[in-house]
Amino acid sequence: MRILGIDPGSTTIGFGLIEVSRSRQQLVDFGVIKAPSLVDNQERVVMVHARLQELIKKHSPDRAALEKLFYFKNAKTVIQVSELRGVLLLALRQAGLPIFEYTPLQVKQAVSSYGRAEKAQVQTMVKLILGLKQIPKPDDAADALAIAICCANSEKL
Repeated sequence: MRILGIDPGSTTIGFGLIEVSRSRQQLVDFGVIKAPSLVDNQERVVMVHARLQELIKKHSPDRAALEKLFYFKNAKTVIQVSELRGVLLLALRQAGLPIFEYTPLQVKQAVSSYGRAEKAQVQTMVKLILGLKQIPKPDDAADALAIAICCANSEKL
């Protein structure tokens, strides 16, 4: 079972792909999709959609997990993230993937067993769970891997 975790953002979208077999979780790939801030959002959504389609085609995930949108102080940012998130959902549904959504609290709880864990604690747990030598960078990719792990730990596979 391959799970694609996605951490939506306004200009950087983290992705992390894990493979789950029995009780073992293994890293397949991780990184970020860059949505250049100098282009308008109409162009940005097209770029993100195309890049996600490429990732799906390359890795053939069985399901996808996204972080739910949470409170933002900046209205402009929340609108951009919402638009990009909609495009992400569209690409995932077009690929026929079941989509699971989690709040940051649920991700922290599933990965570190503590819903109020600090980012560094969650990243350390991602490293340990996947048997990595170092914490994945950038943070957006580590967060996406945590979302994939949350899905693996939360849903019946």
